[in-house]
Amino acid sequence: MKRLLYSLTTACVAAVMILAGNSTVGASDKQALDPAQNTEKEPDIPTPDDSQKVAKSGSTTKVNVDSQGVILTGYDVIAYFKQGKPVKGNPAIESTYQGATYLFASSVDKADFDKDPAKYAPQYGAFCSYGVTMGVLASLEEGRPEAFAVYKGKLYLCGNQGALKEFKTNIDSNIEKADANWRLLAGP
Repeated sequence: MKRLLYSLTTACVAAVMILAGNSTVGASDKQALDPAQNTEKEPDIPTPDDSQKVAKSGSTTKVNVDSQGVILTGYDVIAYFKQGKPVKGNPAIESTYQGATYLFASSVDKADFDKDPAKYAPQYGAFCSYGVTMGVLASLEEGRPEAFAVYKGKLYLCGNQGALKEFKTNIDSNIEKADANWRLLAGP
């Protein structure tokens, strides 16, 4: 029953997004998590937030930015890799990549990013990775984006700790699902 309610909630979120004019796709049965793997309460999948803006750069890139075009609520993307934690960026030290403004805590971090931005840019445009696994574009919770994983040299963000836990439960399979969904969600 709990799984059914969760699936219906996910489907409703997807339907609302479609009705709102977004090109999102609902989660399919193949994308449902194995109930045997989930022994705790269902994670809260963040819902799309009207204060978040989706920027387009080129024909297929979507990024989760605020009303000022800043990604990661202004946190330094390089810090996730080098320090293993979110560190607030300085608005005076910035770069732009794929339509999003990145802020950095230091000019060294900015230089590292500028050398190879694709290496450091968060996966799925900084939308919740677990949400993308489920077929929806969900924003991160307000405040510090602390639910993250750097896995095989890539940054994956989740909307909250519950979503991160579920994403990491079977991370390779979830990345495969999210990659397939991202091609549809990020579409033209």
